[in-house]
Amino acid sequence: MRSRRRVGGLVIASFSIIGMLFGAGHWGGLRINLTPSYPLGLWRIEPLGRTVAVGDLVFICPPDTAPFVSALERGYIRPGICPRGIGPLIKTIPAVGGQQVDIGGSVTIDGWPPAHSRVRGVDPDGRALPDFAGGIVPAGWLYLHSDFAGSFDSRYFGFVPATGLLGLARPVFTHGP
Repeated sequence: MRSRRRVGGLVIASFSIIGMLFGAGHWGGLRINLTPSYPLGLWRIEPLGRTVAVGDLVFICPPDTAPFVSALERGYIRPGICPRGIGPLIKTIPAVGGQQVDIGGSVTIDGWPPAHSRVRGVDPDGRALPDFAGGIVPAGWLYLHSDFAGSFDSRYFGFVPATGLLGLARPVFTHGP
């Protein structure tokens, strides 16, 4: 009987410690990336003490719009801390306010194609992907991209408000490309 209590106490203590570590990590800006858009593993949200710039790799909360609700339902994005329980995205910013984004069979930004910018009409399950026509990025909005060909990014959902920006994405302990 005593050994069962000890084991039970150890299990409870272990889960408590694990829970506290996850809580500290969450509130300390740590996030786990389980999507193939960027390397898998532990990432940190670093405060952005300046204006966001082209080339920044960021964590951003997507807006509460139909494409993101659908993306969550389809499993393109994960649940998390953002509005409607959507998880923050890790994406690169290839275009900011004032830049021209053209989308056809692939993407061009001010006439230059970002790497791996082909646009797909359907997801791996054959479901139609939303399409976005492009245009000039409005002031205070961002165009998001990932080099991962299957990434759900602005090719499909369009520009997002910079107000959702959580900070720069910094790898802590990651694995993969």
